[in-house]
Amino acid sequence: MTVLTNRQATAPSPEVKAPRSIGMIVKAYIALTKPRVIELLLITTLPVMFLAAGGLPPLWESIWVMVFGTLSAGSANALNCYIDRDIDQKMRRTRRRPLARHQVSPRAALVFGLVLGVVSTVGLWVTTNWLASMLSLGAILFYVLVYSLVLKRRTAQNIVWGGIAGCMPVMIGWAGITERLDWAPLVLFGVVFFWTPPHTWTLAMRYKEDYAAAKVPMLPVVATERRVILESIAYTWATVLCSLALWPVAGTTLFYPIVAALLGVMCLVEAHRLLARLNAGKSGVDLRPMRFFHWSNAYLALLFLAVAIDPLLA
Repeated sequence: MTVLTNRQATAPSPEVKAPRSIGMIVKAYIALTKPRVIELLLITTLPVMFLAAGGLPPLWESIWVMVFGTLSAGSANALNCYIDRDIDQKMRRTRRRPLARHQVSPRAALVFGLVLGVVSTVGLWVTTNWLASMLSLGAILFYVLVYSLVLKRRTAQNIVWGGIAGCMPVMIGWAGITERLDWAPLVLFGVVFFWTPPHTWTLAMRYKEDYAAAKVPMLPVVATERRVILESIAYTWATVLCSLALWPVAGTTLFYPIVAALLGVMCLVEAHRLLARLNAGKSGVDLRPMRFFHWSNAYLALLFLAVAIDPLLA
């Protein structure tokens, strides 16, 4: 773990301010796992298991994938908090995280993240299969070692390639049920891959000053608003087209492509409205980038809900 501990060895470790009660301690450790991010990951995991099973998936396999998948994501997020503790203190959006507020020591957060990673990897291996376990471990390692340590602070394409870790739950869910991979989860992997950049960039447009202060080269920090919006539109089109490819690949009923098309149109309309506001002379918060951010959240949740419902209609 030298690569993790040496990164900020020169920075003095501030005195940890212990929470006042057991409840606050538990809350601080839960916050390290970024529960809201985990919710989004689980939204893509469970529906894929319905698709893999062709209906209701086996109960216990589903439970174990969800439980240990949660711990896996929590591990990656806790280790990310450990690595990003210096920049989290500089950003309004993250300055209330436990390490930024000194509610948990860096060493404790590191140990916590590693323990969650070991438990999730072993747990998936024992309760499901080796493939789901290795995919989970790969997602943790990619998010921590490739995105957090290499990409995030060095390139404006950080979230494009770093977002691969967030695509892995669809593969893990499928492998947890079938013990193999197939084209259907690869298509859904592509959906999440193309969806991630515009979703993240619109959030970064809102908090552009935060990322600039932390010296994180998110695209909205280093590029013009026009370039960010045009690239977001391109990725949104790719997301919608990729989502429609699931119909022939997985042999879904007509329910899925109809829902996917309707949701895609709504998401594309919102993306193009960003460009229309820019062309009308709007800038900064007046572009209302968070509208697209919230729309994209709803889009992904409803699309994967359709993924889960479709096998039940066949």
